[in-house]
Amino acid sequence: MRIGLIGTGRIGTFHADVLSRHREVGSLVVADIDPARVAEVADRTGSTAAPSVDEIFTWGVDAVVIASATSSHADLISRAARAGLPAFCEKPIALDLAGTLGALREVEAAGTVLQLGFMRRFDAGYGAARELVRSGRLGRLHTVRAITSDPAPPPAAYLPLSGGLYRDCLVHDFDILRWVTGREVVEVYATGSDGGPGMFRDAGDIDTAAAVLTLDDGTLATATATRRNGAGYDVRMELAGENDQFAVGLDDRTPITSTEPKGPPPCDNPWPGFLERFAPAYEAEMDAFLKVVAGELENPCDGGEALHALRIAEACELSRREHRPVALAEIPAG
Repeated sequence: MRIGLIGTGRIGTFHADVLSRHREVGSLVVADIDPARVAEVADRTGSTAAPSVDEIFTWGVDAVVIASATSSHADLISRAARAGLPAFCEKPIALDLAGTLGALREVEAAGTVLQLGFMRRFDAGYGAARELVRSGRLGRLHTVRAITSDPAPPPAAYLPLSGGLYRDCLVHDFDILRWVTGREVVEVYATGSDGGPGMFRDAGDIDTAAAVLTLDDGTLATATATRRNGAGYDVRMELAGENDQFAVGLDDRTPITSTEPKGPPPCDNPWPGFLERFAPAYEAEMDAFLKVVAGELENPCDGGEALHALRIAEACELSRREHRPVALAEIPAG
């Protein structure tokens, strides 16, 4: 098949590498607003550089992969829908509910496929956790703890465009919490700190956040995130039930040191970032998308999933601003 890729930044370049060597991709067309960058990626991957993003939609592609700047996602999703093309898009659809709902209406009206890039759903550890929850091994699940810690903050220029820590970072935890447990969040209580570098305050953002989430069966979950974890990239989930407990993301590259005399030794090769930690998951989600395009697989993560995660992020932001619990019913769903 012929695939069009829009965006050749860090994650777009990764997708280009995966797509260019995938057995089902006969040709790859790449586009970006930066001519030099797209030319370099096309040359390295043996793909074709389109003169502009607009031309992706006129070159007879079978599907599009959207990895461009967040501000362009909703428009490109809508254009793909109107062109009758299946689309894969990195999260989020948009940084607000209005933009998200507008793009989803376009997809629904066109009857096309939209798969969202929540790569943790394709990680082996999270997949095993989902199966263990459903097996009943835990008994009644009562506590979930989700952790996302970046080793260093993004560039200052990115922060005003990111949507904030809840929408940009913790949205992954909100999605995977729903996916692993099979439950819905009904209420949140969130707070945050901007005690780090001044660029966070300048952007109206926070560099550390914590949220308590109540699920529809009474399970309690916590989700924490920070932009500045000097030990390395740390993404984990712990699930505790009446019969057992287990953890996702706890391996020999987890950047945490035990203070116990008989604890495990310190990690000497911590995960440096999300691409290294989740590389197999990114490849698996792209393989799934190509199977969806070929009609061999049902869509594993449609646009509605992104809307659910965004509504939780919106509720957390409202809770932080107003210093109160927020019911998900307060956040519009359509």
